[in-house]
Amino acid sequence: MTNRIISDVSDYIFVSDKPEKADAIFLPGGSHPEQPEYAAELYRKGYAKLLIPSGGVSVKRDSWPGVRSKADIYNGDYKTDCEFFTDVFLKNGVPANAIIGENKSGHTRDNAFFSRKATDEKGIDLKTALIVCKAFHARRCLMLYQMAFPDVKFIVCPVICLNITKDNWYKTEQGIDRVLGELARCGNQFVGDIKEYLL
Repeated sequence: MTNRIISDVSDYIFVSDKPEKADAIFLPGGSHPEQPEYAAELYRKGYAKLLIPSGGVSVKRDSWPGVRSKADIYNGDYKTDCEFFTDVFLKNGVPANAIIGENKSGHTRDNAFFSRKATDEKGIDLKTALIVCKAFHARRCLMLYQMAFPDVKFIVCPVICLNITKDNWYKTEQGIDRVLGELARCGNQFVGDIKEYLL
């Protein structure tokens, strides 16, 4: 029984698709460089022509938390997730004119809906998009970006952060807390939305 619970939670939370060519790459906020590095790699390989990083300062904090790894490479005086991601892009071969940033959001829902506002203001019509996010954050990101962009086909391209993977999350306290926290938020953060759309 326990194995079935673990596998069901794993399959639900850890959404992962093979990269496909798309109109843009979205990045919900964060402070791990692996996320924008991977997005920059996908950009250089021609998977999309636009990168749309999102994020100000988390609503849980008073200031930006700082770079989580590779701080020797990414050592700017960053004030927001978006500013940090943009610097990573530029240092990894992405031209500035390919970046449409959003630096006001404080949580994942705002990442999605503020990114929608940013693309609408630029008159950008998207049909397909990649989401590059932390692996354990994938399901909630997909749900929120689908709500903000209901007509867009999304491909989720996650990166491993904090060494939390689909295969090992249940083996550490940190992994359990992160993944089951996501599972809870995938329920309680969407109660109003589900009722609005379905009732």
